[in-house]
Amino acid sequence: MRNYQEEFENRVAFIKTLLQDAGASGIVYGNSGGKDSALVGILCKAACDDTVGILMPCNSKRNFESDMDDGMAVAKQFEIASRVIDLTAQRELAIQNLEAITTPNSQALSNIAPRLRMITLYAVAASENRMVAGTGNRSERYMGYFTKWGDGACDFNPISDLTVTEIFEFLRYLNAPASIIEKAPSAGLFEGQTDEDEMGVTYRAIDEYMETGVATQQDREIIQRYHARSEHKRRGAAFYAE
Repeated sequence: MRNYQEEFENRVAFIKTLLQDAGASGIVYGNSGGKDSALVGILCKAACDDTVGILMPCNSKRNFESDMDDGMAVAKQFEIASRVIDLTAQRELAIQNLEAITTPNSQALSNIAPRLRMITLYAVAASENRMVAGTGNRSERYMGYFTKWGDGACDFNPISDLTVTEIFEFLRYLNAPASIIEKAPSAGLFEGQTDEDEMGVTYRAIDEYMETGVATQQDREIIQRYHARSEHKRRGAAFYAE
């Protein structure tokens, strides 16, 4: 197990240095009510008192209920400023406008909310001289389980090297609310959605494979397929050069 006290101190120092170098006066991040945003919020608050978490419910009933309750619980315990913006109307308008020029498929529709959230975070950051903190973990990045130019966008990410297993260990060390630690990881994009059900493999299996290369044949095939087809997300844009 990692030395999480040392990890905490190093990550806080990392954030402080970034803020100083950028001349930024604060931090903004998306408070989804999940494990990753909880840890990012805690770290950012420790590094910068002017940290604000934006709760951005959008369409999904879960966003307005358990996710918001859990996000507020973390914010209250660690004294993190919070703001709420309902993005449902923006999503509906985006879909309406898109349907005038194309027929959006399920993937396109699922990616709208994460990209609206990133628009929101960068608008707040630009208006208030803040940096945008990312909340993606190593396991999600390996699987490509994030939206390109959506939740994958940020100015810095203090947890990008941590697996989901380590995220939970870190949160237990920090005594984060049990509701955050015990609930199944979910992007909250639609009712009943969980990451593991959608991918068809558990984070425990993903983390074990990344660390040791060991997995059942079925899990290995799923993990390798997700990793291969999402390589373009990790590379970023391709630029022509003579």
